Amino acid sequence: MKQDTVFARFDIAEEDVTAIREFGQAMGDQKRQFVLDWYLWLQQQEEFNTYFDRRPDTLERVQSLQIDHWQTFFECELDEHYIASRRKIGAIHEHIQLPNDAYCAGMNIAAKLLKQQIRGLAPNAETANRWADATTKLINLDTYLSLDEITRIQTEKIRAQSNALMEVSTPVTPIWEGILLLPLLGIIDSARTQYIMNATLEKISTTRTQVFVMDISGVSAVDTAVANQLIKITKATELMGCKSIISGISPAIARTLVELGISIGDLQTTSTLRDAFESAIRHIDPNNPMLPKNDSH
Repeated sequence: MKQDTVFARFDIAEEDVTAIREFGQAMGDQKRQFVLDWYLWLQQQEEFNTYFDRRPDTLERVQSLQIDHWQTFFECELDEHYIASRRKIGAIHEHIQLPNDAYCAGMNIAAKLLKQQIRGLAPNAETANRWADATTKLINLDTYLSLDEITRIQTEKIRAQSNALMEVSTPVTPIWEGILLLPLLGIIDSARTQYIMNATLEKISTTRTQVFVMDISGVSAVDTAVANQLIKITKATELMGCKSIISGISPAIARTLVELGISIGDLQTTSTLRDAFESAIRHIDPNNPMLPKNDSH
């Protein structure tokens, strides 16, 4: 989301910036007391001992950072640096695993304390309303930016873990000179088939594979979408000059393919991995002594 769009989304206009700066000037040195009052509330929460570990030096350092944080809040220089500083808070909270409800509760208390300050400092009701409205908008924006950064980081972690798991669960492995094996297990979805496609083609390119064997005996279920995706993978490998064999075609899968009316064309299939392996060797070296002597092919 672009910088200007973020501020517009939270309805923060120039008059709000002016109001927050006026409020900050009126607070003066009371900003420090505001932070100390907030920490009095924090000390009553269960998270306090968890994250401060009863270390006065840590508490003092964080309080000093909090004062700087609120100083930039009241300076209200709304630019990319402001957004980055709020996102950094989210990154810190994600790193220390601070619960989102604890953070939101803290921001709520901060808003409550600031409203108390407004009631004591505003010269009239109109000014009080302007300050309160603008302060609420900016606190909401700060909260959003921090939580959005937490979500972004967690999403990246999940994606990285998913990619790592997919790599482990989809091992494209050379099993013989010129033969590549991919044993598939579990559920096959569009994301996984895309990974399989990329990993397989890359492996074929780097290993100069002549035969690609995809064993689906461990696949949970095959429907039209899965079957079509697997066929696309084999066709892509053949475009690279690599023969493809699908092994592990069980009676149930064979019936499913027929009932769904899926045509596999001239794609070679076998019921067992052993048959596929023998066929692959035969393609590479018809006279290989490993082939059955009574082979009639």
